[in-house]
Amino acid sequence: MRYLLEGSVRKAGSRLRITAQLIDAETGAHVWADRYDGAVEDVFDLQDKLTQNIVGILEPKLRRAEIERAKRKRPESLDAYDLHLRALPHVESAMPEDAAVCMGYLEQALELDPNYAIAHAFMAAALEAQFSRGDHDPAKATAAVRHARAALTFGGDDPTALAVASLIILHLGHDFEASSGAIARAIALNPSSAAAHFFGAHIHAFTGDVVTAEDLASRALRLSPFDSMSHLAFNALGNVRMREGRFNEAASQYSKAVQANPRFSVTYALYTAALAQAGRTEEAKAVAGRLLALQPNFTVTSFLAHVLSIMREELIQAVSSGLRTAGLPE
Repeated sequence: MRYLLEGSVRKAGSRLRITAQLIDAETGAHVWADRYDGAVEDVFDLQDKLTQNIVGILEPKLRRAEIERAKRKRPESLDAYDLHLRALPHVESAMPEDAAVCMGYLEQALELDPNYAIAHAFMAAALEAQFSRGDHDPAKATAAVRHARAALTFGGDDPTALAVASLIILHLGHDFEASSGAIARAIALNPSSAAAHFFGAHIHAFTGDVVTAEDLASRALRLSPFDSMSHLAFNALGNVRMREGRFNEAASQYSKAVQANPRFSVTYALYTAALAQAGRTEEAKAVAGRLLALQPNFTVTSFLAHVLSIMREELIQAVSSGLRTAGLPE
């Protein structure tokens, strides 16, 4: 047993206080702790809220704890799971340079276990980053889709593998039905999976319905407000606002996404477009400069080429017009 979740219940009159903490059983270190207050008569609602919050919060906390544990292991003792953990920090930026590092770990993981769904999913994500924001090599796009479909095949009971793979199935496979279906299965497997909600919000904000996108994004942020993937939810909310023509509100959401993941160039592109559409041209040009510093090969044409088949028309029009107004290279 690697981790221990323990807690206590105290009652004072008609009030309840429940405390919970997660402990690393190997080191005795506290990974997470929190408390929850409520009325005795609402005990069942409190129980449901507590369960939902703990499951949602523990996902990123355990992920970070496991990454740190894997870093402490000697290289010769790493198994496929540890190798995937070592890859994770390099996946989060979704940029080509980090993708190259994580692919080395994932290749080793898949040599040890060719059917390892989560390794296939993150390999797909790494290849998508290299293709879309790197050299645009079509062989990488093909390989990314192949790994994503392997993740769906082998990861039918893994919500995170399904969620990550769903993004590549949409972006490079251009298959919204398969992508949204994978998200629906991931959420059915674990209704408190923050990852499933983050990726689902992104998918529906691009090409699904705005109500579903906003609901999934809001729920994801409630489940795991400080998650490394939270930029997906803020971007989704920004995309919803862009589709509705509410450009200042979109810019506000993209600003939060930048803070959550300051190295992801796509957010800067969307942020630039929103600011330009809102008439805040000088701010848009400043953000465009940060975009080009992160991705010097960025052009409006290449960016749109990757999203034309997956973005709703109203979002494409708003983004393309904003990017050109900001003066980004054609």
